[in-house]
Parts: sequence; C-alpha cells; structure tokens
Amino acid sequence: MYVSISQKMGQLPPDYKEEMLASIREEFSASGKTIVVLDDDPTGTQTSHDVTVLTSWRVGLIAEELKRKPPILFILTNSRSLPEKEAVELAHEIGYNLKEAVNASGREIVVISRSDSTLRGHFPAEVDSIASMLDMTEATIVLVPAFIEGGRFTIGDVHYLVENQELVPVSDTPFAHDVVFGYKHADLKLWVEEKTKGRVKAADVGSLSIDDIRVGGPQVVKEKLMACANGSIYIVNAASYRDLEVVAMGLIWAEKSGKKFLYRSSATLVPIRAGMESGKIFSPPKEATNSVNGALVVVGSHVPKTTSQLNWLLKNGNYQSIEVNVAEILQSVEPQLEATAISRQTDEWLSAGKNVVIHTSRQLAVGTDSESSLRINASVSDFLVNIMKSLTVRPKFIVAKGGITSSDLASKGLSSEKAVVLGAVIPGVPVWQMDRESKFPGIKYVVFPGNVGDEAALDEVCRKLAG
Repeated sequence: MYVSISQKMGQLPPDYKEEMLASIREEFSASGKTIVVLDDDPTGTQTSHDVTVLTSWRVGLIAEELKRKPPILFILTNSRSLPEKEAVELAHEIGYNLKEAVNASGREIVVISRSDSTLRGHFPAEVDSIASMLDMTEATIVLVPAFIEGGRFTIGDVHYLVENQELVPVSDTPFAHDVVFGYKHADLKLWVEEKTKGRVKAADVGSLSIDDIRVGGPQVVKEKLMACANGSIYIVNAASYRDLEVVAMGLIWAEKSGKKFLYRSSATLVPIRAGMESGKIFSPPKEATNSVNGALVVVGSHVPKTTSQLNWLLKNGNYQSIEVNVAEILQSVEPQLEATAISRQTDEWLSAGKNVVIHTSRQLAVGTDSESSLRINASVSDFLVNIMKSLTVRPKFIVAKGGITSSDLASKGLSSEKAVVLGAVIPGVPVWQMDRESKFPGIKYVVFPGNVGDEAALDEVCRKLAG
C-alpha cells in the first residue's frame, strides 16, 4: 500500500515564500557562464526552450556556440545507448573536446550530466570520466533526479514516481528491472552505495532535505552545500519547481564563494539553474507548414505506454502503417534492401499527402546480457536510420518515439549537427527545429520520450503539429 501524493504533500512544509526565477536569472547572467548539458539521451531537452542542442562534439562547433554566450547549450551524447566501457570512452572524448572549446572561446561553464529521472544511466562511471577530463575530481557531485513535469519527486531521500495519484518508490517500478540499468534501492543514499559497488557508503552521502529548502531558504542551502566534502556525492530532495529554484540560488551563492559542483540531474533543473521557466509549452502556428505532404511518425520504444499510445494513434488517427519485424531484421542478410523498400513505400504515401507510421514489432528482443541487449537496440536503430537516409520526400513534420530512436534519427538519419529546441508541444515532449544543413532543413522534429503522456498523447502531439 502506497501513500497518496496529496497526503504526503500535505505533510510537508509549504513552498518557500519567495519566487526566485528572476533573481536566479540576474545572478546567473552576471556570472558570465554557460550551462553545458551533456545529455545521455535527447529527451533531456524536454523542459527547455529557445536553446541550441548539438549532436556533434567537434571542438570548433562547441567553441563557436560558446562564443555566442548562450545561457544553456546541450550536447547530445546518447551514451545511454552504449555499454559502460564505450560510454566512459565517449565521456573522455567529449570532456577533452569541451575543455579545448572552453579554452578557445574563453567562456566559463557549469556542467550538468543530464540523465534519466528513473535512475537509469551510467552512474557513477560516466560522471567520474567527465570529472577527470574537466579537472573536476574535487567537485561535489550534486544528484538531483526530481523531474516535476513527469511526477518524479525525491522526499526523505527516497525517489518516487506518481502512479494513480500514489507515490511509488522507483525501486517498485519496471524501471528498476531495466535489463541494462536495473537497481534495488529507491533510497538514494543506498542507491549510490549500490551503484558505486560499495566504494561510496550510504552513510557518507549527504542530503539536502525539503525542510532545509522550504524553511531555511537559499541561505541554508548555501551553508549546507559549502559544508560538503570535496569529491563527495550530495542528494537534493525536491517536490516542486520552487524547491529547485531555492536550490539553484543556493548553488549559485555557493559557487560564488568558491565551491565547485558537477551536476547529475533530470531535465527539470536545467532551465531553472539559468533562471528560465521549466517546461514552457510551444504552440505551433496554425499555418505551421504549407507542405501538402504527409507527416511521419517513427516508433522505436517498446515500453507499455508507447505501445498503448501507438495503438491509440493507429485506431483514431488517419495513418498508413508499416511494421518493422525486429526478429526478421536481426536475421536478415540484406537489411539495407529492406530498409530501402520501406523508404520507397513511405515516399509514395508522403507525396500523396498520407501520414505514415513506421513502428517496430511490439515484442521486445533482448540478449543474454546487457551488452548484447544494447547491440540489438543499436541494430534496430541502424535499420530505422537507413530508412530515414533513403527518404526523398520531405514529411510535413517528423515525430520520433523513444530515446535511442530520436537521437539516431536526428544525428544520423537527418545528418544534423545542430537544432534549436523550441519548447514542449505537451509537457515533457520537446520540439526541435533542425538546422539548415540537415537532410530536411528547418523541419520540425518531435523528440517523444517512451514514458511520457497518457494513452492519447501521441495522437494529440501529431494533431497539434498538423495545425
């Protein structure tokens, strides 16, 4: 039996009285820094707006963007799709390039390693690698998984997910049984001990409580953070946007006093840390496109919520459907020919003004271990990428469902190094506008996380983008 969210929230002190975004924005602007978000999955942009995301980490590209002095810059690493060894090597490469770009641009940075709000990802290996390359091994690692838009809260050091108006510890959810990133503990102190394989004991992990934040305010937050041991891991409890505003201000004050932090957070903290509104909704213009071509939806995610959303779309929307049989693709000797055939059919339908859904078969294919499972995911994603590469007809817009799918289709399928995040079309679902150098210059591209929205959400997003 789980506690209801209303009961739990009623037991907490009221939010801190002062609205802080404007003050944070002023303090952050005066610091002359850019928040660089190393995003292990493209869904990390789901709370931000009017910011640039790079799908490449060339030194020149990063330096060019930093010279523009943006408040926030995303670099999409997609490292959650890789085995740990490869993710660490990638973090080394990106960390080195980022350091070179900082030197070339003269711009100071704040680094956020953005990861999943249900605690899946390469922690601590990825963060440790980033810290070593950026000379931040003495920095305090601030762990902030709260994702307010998605109903993920940290209270009493336990991370919860809201289901049916109840607070469910994430250890009791399917995410904890992830074939690659599974875990046993929702208590974040115990989770840290588990993930570090005992190198960091739960007793040595500090935490910032809801009382510290709501009663003490940013001054108490600063004092608590200043007292952290260098190189330690520190948990932030949060159950509202205001909690994270207070935390952001305390962090800024502590940094001004010389304390160094490396963040491992969900998406919600990112804009707030710069004094920007989190989760701002993007409203597509009614005359969003003059294209007479159909729209394209590509679904790679296998989670139950995605399957129910796909079924709803196919039942209630006007879409032509193509299923990619994963078992057959994995055994195929000429998958490229099969991808090209799907592209031709898709081109034909798009040019006739028909909307198209390309989706993988709903039976999840897994390997004998985490690495083989990741290789299967990569093979399926490569197949979808080859479909996109072979398209000749520009869709009205593109919706990509699933983290790996949306990352690979953007960077490899559309050959894009850069996009602008316009905002969320519905909470948690960001819309990108691809750059002029992509396969379809300026096209609207929706990054739709697997576990966001209700049953009708995919259909709702497509209708909104269609104007």
